[in-house]
Amino acid sequence: TLGRILNVVGEPIDERGPVGAETTAPIHAKAPEFVDQSTESAILVTGIKVIDLLAPYAKGGKIGLFGGAGVGKTVLIQELINNIAKGHGGTSVFAGVGERTREGNDLYHEFLDAGVIAKDAEGNPTSEGSKVALVYGQMNEPPGARARVALSGLTIAEYFRDVEGQDVLFFVDNIFRFTQAGSEVSALLGRIPSAVGYQPTLSTDMGALQERITSTNKGSITSVQAIYVPADDLTDPAPATSFAHLDATTVLNRAISELGIYPAVDPLDSTSRVLEPRTVGQEHYDTARAVQSLLQRYKSLQDIIAILGMDELSEEDKITVARARKIQKFLSQPFHVAEVFTGISGK
Repeated sequence: TLGRILNVVGEPIDERGPVGAETTAPIHAKAPEFVDQSTESAILVTGIKVIDLLAPYAKGGKIGLFGGAGVGKTVLIQELINNIAKGHGGTSVFAGVGERTREGNDLYHEFLDAGVIAKDAEGNPTSEGSKVALVYGQMNEPPGARARVALSGLTIAEYFRDVEGQDVLFFVDNIFRFTQAGSEVSALLGRIPSAVGYQPTLSTDMGALQERITSTNKGSITSVQAIYVPADDLTDPAPATSFAHLDATTVLNRAISELGIYPAVDPLDSTSRVLEPRTVGQEHYDTARAVQSLLQRYKSLQDIIAILGMDELSEEDKITVARARKIQKFLSQPFHVAEVFTGISGK
């Protein structure tokens, strides 16, 4: 399956002939037993300043990128693929769930250019030496396919973890579409909807998927999941259900993207389980907390600035505002994957 694009049932959709798979596995499986799970925590360096400083990712953890429409979730996930998957020795699996076909196509060609999908002597893609498997069930697929394609991708990732003992990177874009497809199927089955019209089995469906994404004694799965937030409302049942399962949450904020600061990560809303002195060290922890408290003070001063202007602030508050604005600018950076749009080389 490496270097190939598959659909929900494992059929190739890249017009390169049949997949020479030797083993098959059901997409529904039990989560690993408690005794088999690994609980070590180490930091996964992403190369994105705001994430590595304020909400670092754990190796073998579950990471969620939350954001409304058009604030940069897919670009951020592509940058993470660029920074982590290309330098990562192991295997990556990308599940495209109910998103744009164009993005899937772009990603495939990006992988080809970067050598993550290998080419043979004639320049054609080949499975030999490829490091990524792609599983797509995009927007144009029926809801049954979109509701199951995440499980198909996860099954491939589990194979690499359990059978080959690898450290796997599992990217999902977008988990909300998995929930949305489940809601469509639920309506077709005539089930009585729960809050906001979602399926009554929302948390069960999410739990069945998320509990399988874990690290065991054999290998690890580090998952990065983009999660669309309907109408920028984080309390909507779909994003709210996934919060409970994640080790780190990176929240993208429209107000920050409107200032032209990208990545538009909200430094006060984003959280991480591994931001503690035992894992990141005391200096990193103290620095991150100092940055957050400064940005929090700046946030509380913004109403005063909007009504009375900067001149009404005390000297101390003016220094706070100047520092916070410098930090905001420092935490933004140009992305490698956005070079074609911005003309600025990535950092």
